[in-house]
Amino acid sequence: MHPAELIERKRDGDHLAPGELSAFLDGYLKNEVADYQMSALLMAVFFRGLSADELTEMTRAIIESGRRLDFGDDGPPAVDKHSTGGVGDKVSLVLAPLLAEYGLRVPMMSGRGLGHTGGTLDKLESIPGFRTDLDLDEFRRVVAEVGCAMIGQTPQIAPLDGRLYALRDVTGTVQSVPLISASIVSKKVAEGIGGLVLDVKVGRGAFMEDEASARELARTMVDLAVSFGLRASALLTGMDEPLGVAVGNALEVRETIECLSGGGPADLREVTLALCVAAVMGAGAATDDAEARRHLEALLDDGSALDRLGRLIERQGGDPRVVDQPDRLGAAPVVTDFTTPRTGWIGALDAREIGLAAVGLGAGRRALGDEIDPTVGFEVLAAVGDRVESGQPVVRIHARSGADAEDAALRLGRALELTESEPARPPLILGRVDAAVR
Repeated sequence: MHPAELIERKRDGDHLAPGELSAFLDGYLKNEVADYQMSALLMAVFFRGLSADELTEMTRAIIESGRRLDFGDDGPPAVDKHSTGGVGDKVSLVLAPLLAEYGLRVPMMSGRGLGHTGGTLDKLESIPGFRTDLDLDEFRRVVAEVGCAMIGQTPQIAPLDGRLYALRDVTGTVQSVPLISASIVSKKVAEGIGGLVLDVKVGRGAFMEDEASARELARTMVDLAVSFGLRASALLTGMDEPLGVAVGNALEVRETIECLSGGGPADLREVTLALCVAAVMGAGAATDDAEARRHLEALLDDGSALDRLGRLIERQGGDPRVVDQPDRLGAAPVVTDFTTPRTGWIGALDAREIGLAAVGLGAGRRALGDEIDPTVGFEVLAAVGDRVESGQPVVRIHARSGADAEDAALRLGRALELTESEPARPPLILGRVDAAVR
């Protein structure tokens, strides 16, 4: 295998023969292929794509670069959920204990914030003492004891993916359907799950801003996951405005507790329940959507799923008292309101601008080594389609200083659009993608 020749062929749109791509990737793992050569291949894939066979070969190489867990015993079905990233998206924090309380196992490996989008690990680490760095053996024990566990990707799982992503991040090749698909599906297969539900975000606050691109990504990931033996489906969910009210790590944990107590914002509850029903049905743990939903709603409303979250927090080293005493999460020293400049209807609350404003407050990272302030962020007090009066609070800002709050207000001004007539409320769920009939 001559690296330059393979790069040239993929650059020119050729289909690589079986074994060629995996040999190239294996050479990269063994440091026989240089970073600059791997970067060149990634750029060729970005422009030329991968065939279904090439995508399968790449995904298998990533899986086989590390350990592969196995939950295929006689226990409950093991399932997981993956979101492509959004603003205010704390669904995983609600979904994992809820599905565990339903009777499924949820071994969840999550990520940190990326760009304007939040990260599940950052939210969890706003809980005092919570550890996301468990090794795989401890991970399995937590799943066995609690029914769910939530950790970061370890070097033992798909290490090739970590190396590839580091290159993609600095070479402008993150936004590639086959590369995204191989990255996500490889890690989920390596987790040892049997079922996967994908939350593919669509809109200004998502990485896929239009429905056609989001549907292509969903279709590619679902079919790829199925080819590796997973029962998989995807929901396309809206991300033009933030999900729920809270944006920011500790604020989102508070909202998670509210949702698991039977309350919380209606949109967060609806998206979470829709994804949970898809996971339950895909795992074969129910035969009727409506009945599965009623059972899940009951587990939210009676507090049993919240108790499960408390057990998870304690088992992973966190302070379980936050479940009953959310003030233990801390609070930002400056709280002030961003108000509307005039009366009208809210036509837009740009999720991307709000996410970037949250990063500016310190809720996310501008650079890899930045420290996150878990207490800062926003409460979004209105939604698209609401009528607001001049001077009415639209967003509550939680900041470290008055200057930070003023900077955030300037960006929020760019996120808010007022209209003279009532706009249509954007849909929460735009569609569903199931496995292709073969």
